[in-house]
Parts: sequence; C-alpha cells; structure tokens
Amino acid sequence: MYQKSSMFIMILTLLAVATTFPSSVQSQSTRVGFYSSSCPRAESIVTETVQKHFKSSPSIAAGLLRMHFHDCFVQGCDASVLLNGENTEKTAVPNLGLRGWEVIDDAKTQLEAACPGVVSCADILALAARDSVFLTKGINWNVPTGRFDGRVSLGSEAKNLPGPRDSIDVQKTKFQTFGLNTQDLVTLVGGHTIGTSACQFFRYRLYNFTTTGNSADPTINPSFLPQLRTLCPQDGDAAKRVDLDTGSAALFDATFFKNLEDGRGILESDQKLWTDASTKSFVQQFLGVRGLQALNFNIEFGRSMVKMSNIGLKSAANGEIRRICFAIN
Repeated sequence: MYQKSSMFIMILTLLAVATTFPSSVQSQSTRVGFYSSSCPRAESIVTETVQKHFKSSPSIAAGLLRMHFHDCFVQGCDASVLLNGENTEKTAVPNLGLRGWEVIDDAKTQLEAACPGVVSCADILALAARDSVFLTKGINWNVPTGRFDGRVSLGSEAKNLPGPRDSIDVQKTKFQTFGLNTQDLVTLVGGHTIGTSACQFFRYRLYNFTTTGNSADPTINPSFLPQLRTLCPQDGDAAKRVDLDTGSAALFDATFFKNLEDGRGILESDQKLWTDASTKSFVQQFLGVRGLQALNFNIEFGRSMVKMSNIGLKSAANGEIRRICFAIN
C-alpha cells in the first residue's frame, strides 16, 4: 500500500467523514456492507484482483471506470454491458474501446469459488471502478452494494451514452434523465483525468472543424494544436490513443480541469465544460478560483459516483445473480 505522510493521513481522515453519504442518494436495494455476512471477503477479493491486474497494466484502471459509467447509462447499473452476444451493448460503437473484461471475469471466478451465487457482476463492476480510482491516487469511497444483474443487453440503446460531440444541453439532458444534475455532469466527466481517446473521436477538431479550409476548433489553445496534430496526423491511424488529461493521465487529480481552462481539452464535449457558463462555474470551483466556493474534486467525485451507481437498479423479479458475467443464467 502507498506510503502515508502525515498530510496523507489527514486527507484520508477528511475523506472518511466526507464519504459517509446521505441515505437520499442510496437506493433501498443497496447498502454499504451488503455482503458482510453472506460473503465477508467479497470486497477484498475484488480489490485484490484489480490490484493484481493494475500492477501488470496500469491503464486498466481507466478502462474499468469507463466500463462502469457505460454500464449505468444503458439499462441501469446491472452489468448488461458485460453480456456477450449478437447486438449486445458490447457490440455498439461507443463500447468497442472498452477494456478490463478479464478483470471482472477473474474476480467473478474467485467469488464463485468463495461464495457461489452471492455476489452480482454489477456489484463487482461498481467496486472495481472505485478501486481503480484509488489505485490512481484518487478517493476511496464506500460503495453501496446489493445490485442484481440484468438479463437484457441491446447495442441500439448505447445511443443514451454521452458522445464526444454532444453540446452541453445534450449532455445535461442525458444526465438529468438519470437524476444527475449539472454538478454531477462536470464531476463525472472529470473521470477523464485518467484514460485515453482514439484520434477518430476528436481529429476533426484539428483539421476540419469548419467547412472552410484547413481550420481547427478555435477553442483549442494555438500552442497546443501542433502537438495534437503530431499525435493525430490528418491521414494517420484513427485508432491511435491519446491521453485525455495531457501531462497527468496516470493520476486521478484535478489537472483535467486546468487543461480545460488552458484550452487543452481533447474531446469537444469536454472543452465545452469551460466555454459554457452553466458548467464553467463548476470547473472553476474545482480549480479553486478566487471568489467562488471551492469544491474538492475527489470528494465530489465519490458522491456523484454513488448517485450514478444506483441508476436503474434491478430487483429479484427482473434480475439475477449471474454465475458468469458474460452470460445470463
């Protein structure tokens, strides 16, 4: 585990208090410590599994966080994104770049050996997302558990996912559909502090942003544009990955928001968080801009993740505890 200075211990104490979430954001069907009696080692098994895979491939953290997000925005947080099959969510274009499937399968195999038929894949995914944030030096929040796994997975429903060209109004609508407000939107998009994007999702900003000539998105910092063009040549590999948080892509921190302030956002939808007044104020709060009430990004991220992880939960009537995560029972 990480070496703890006195400052780090103080921060952990603060976070322990701050991550005691009000019951209003927790569904009746989930609670912290759900498996304390039925499978006491459930959370530690998931944590140890994520740690093992992270050690050999640190970039897996961003993959697991993104996978949980993509799961919750389609059919709710029910592990529907994990299901194999023709026309499932896995086959949808926004999910083709997801990674970390093997981590979830590994954890599920161990949990089935320890506590058969007890721990849902949806809970494994929620726990793995939290562990991924902590392993990249972010917050370690309490995850309410007790989810059921869904039986339906439709790739056509992936249109509910926020897209890289979405306006702020469209992003707001997609988040509000699930009870997430504008602060939650800015906070959760801040998860892009770790991870990458393929050139195909933003290269148009560098060369063909308008229909007149070889013009770039004017919100891109002119000094940053040559770097991006070098990383993503106009006729280069569309699948090449680029860090979403330039200079700090391996650490879960607030530099993502500083990059937006400096015109160094990679995705158009991300950069719009700075150019739209309704979201800019929250970005400024995460930056601690003078005159605004500062927000601690890590603490707020934990709060918003708890809210998001309770979207559209299944019941025993329309869900199950899968024996394997990529197929219904």
